[in-house]
Amino acid sequence: MLFRRLLAFCFIILTGCQLANNIGPDGQPMRRIYYINSYDAGKIQFNMLDGINSIRDAAGLGSVKLNAELNAAAATHSRDMGVQSRAWHFGSDGSSPLERIKRVGYTGKMLGENISETFESELETLAAWMVNPPTRGIILAPEIGEIGFGWYQEANGKIWWTLVTGIPNLN
Repeated sequence: MLFRRLLAFCFIILTGCQLANNIGPDGQPMRRIYYINSYDAGKIQFNMLDGINSIRDAAGLGSVKLNAELNAAAATHSRDMGVQSRAWHFGSDGSSPLERIKRVGYTGKMLGENISETFESELETLAAWMVNPPTRGIILAPEIGEIGFGWYQEANGKIWWTLVTGIPNLN
């Protein structure tokens, strides 16, 4: 009985030490950094697609599909935001999202672009976009049929995410 109490006491002390190591300099819990490995990289776009389609299905909206041109535009912009070290909708060359999708040969109509600078996963980023009315509106726009999703991760773990939505050209 004494041994069990001693073991429980040691466990509590060790748990407290572990929690103390996870507190940042601002006194807040430190976040886990999501490092993208080669295995995860192959699944990220499909995780985002599945997440968006689940949200749209729950809202009674049609599903969307990935588009190679929009993926290319999103990936290029994510890398460019990393180079610029700021999350914004204009490229280092002054290009707009509309100009970037035209450059990659997308013939549909662009509807919107969501961007993020974070250390979180793609699904945590999607959840953050869903609580913000403007970015939520882009994801839940009834008319979208295609998305492009890309990212760029810096050596320190920071990830630049870009989601581009569009309406396919059916002609």
